[in-house]
Amino acid sequence: MDKMSRALERAKMLVGMEVDEEQQAAEETSSTSFYDDFNRECTLTTKQRLYGFAICLSAGLACTFLSMLVFLNPIKFGVTFTFGNLLALGSTAFLIGPKRQVTMMLDPVRIYATAIYLASMIISLFCAFYVHNKLLTLLAIILEFGALVWYALSYIPFARSMVSKIMFACLDTEF
Repeated sequence: MDKMSRALERAKMLVGMEVDEEQQAAEETSSTSFYDDFNRECTLTTKQRLYGFAICLSAGLACTFLSMLVFLNPIKFGVTFTFGNLLALGSTAFLIGPKRQVTMMLDPVRIYATAIYLASMIISLFCAFYVHNKLLTLLAIILEFGALVWYALSYIPFARSMVSKIMFACLDTEF
């Protein structure tokens, strides 16, 4: 149990959260926002958080990889791939809490990446469920995958600028 507590503390430090921040948030009861109430009601032990993270991430990755089995049917592929992405995205809420997850997603550094990523998920599900057009669904999945990569790069310092420079250098046609 002590090893899992230390692992959770390391994970918190990696995402920029102070180790004592969770205890301070529990002591502050003056705020009555929805997220604070939700966080107080969803108190999990360290072991439960790690199990929830591992199960949710495993299920998300399994759905994402199993979606390759139905790749020739873009509608089933889009639904399975998007569901896997949602599970993987939600898995980090077990580690850092839903309030911190939403706060980090709405951070000015990654607000556009988050908006594009969530919008691409909605577009791919819309194309799969309502439009039933395989080409549009496939294009939406490609957009979703690109948005996923861009969103993930927003958590790595200077990664997006580095990838942008590399892409511009590769696509530059001047000699």
